[in-house]
Amino acid sequence: MSLNDAHAFAFSLATTLMVAIVIFQAGDGSLSVTPAHEFDGDAAAILCEIDPFAA
Repeated sequence: MSLNDAHAFAFSLATTLMVAIVIFQAGDGSLSVTPAHEFDGDAAAILCEIDPFAA
């Protein structure tokens, strides 16, 4: 997934679920998104966090 696709997917997920979403890079270089409360990986792998409640 490209960064643009990951960002669009994360924004859509954040506004639908109304939870913070993180975009992270896995060990193999691929990008993925997950709710922030479910992410238990290395904080250095996080590329972006989308919070639907942020101004």
